[in-house]
Amino acid sequence: MSKSLVILLVIALVLGGVGVFSYNGLVASDEGVAAKWGEVENQYKRRADLVPQLVETVKGAADFEKSTLREVTELRASVGKLSLPKGGPESQAQLDEFIQAQDALGQGLGRLLVVAERYPDLKATEAFRDLQSQLEGNENRIGVARRDYVDALQKFNTGVRSFPKNLLAGWFGFEAKPQLEFGKENQEAPKIDFGQGR
Repeated sequence: MSKSLVILLVIALVLGGVGVFSYNGLVASDEGVAAKWGEVENQYKRRADLVPQLVETVKGAADFEKSTLREVTELRASVGKLSLPKGGPESQAQLDEFIQAQDALGQGLGRLLVVAERYPDLKATEAFRDLQSQLEGNENRIGVARRDYVDALQKFNTGVRSFPKNLLAGWFGFEAKPQLEFGKENQEAPKIDFGQGR
């Protein structure tokens, strides 16, 4: 065997190993994005599941604003109608629609809790306090899940766009995924006072 043939064989083996390693890295990163997106959806579903309990608890308060309850119920229904492909959104438009609906539900819940402040008897019930606590904790988990998704997405998109992985990504059909973007209204966490500091 000639020396040049051995050198070519070694180069081919090294390049093949780098290719396999890069491909497996893209697959692992893609799966990581899907898993993190699943957690985002899980936390949003958990919040949506709390809405009927909150609405029923609040309905018991005499003269409670029916329009606020109806709005929250309708927002929850609109969130429930959205369905995304397994593994996350495939386009920026799908992601934007999903996030807008979730943000609208979050804002509606915030308004409902602000209106509930006017009803001391409602605020004093254990069920209402428990739901407030669960919603507050869930909003924190949503924030963490969204941050984790953004981090996993950045890793994946960087791999898809960086040389030499971008060559493999193109050959095997990996494409950059849509970025989770926040509008100006989402730059700060909403301030909701549950009356606990009084």
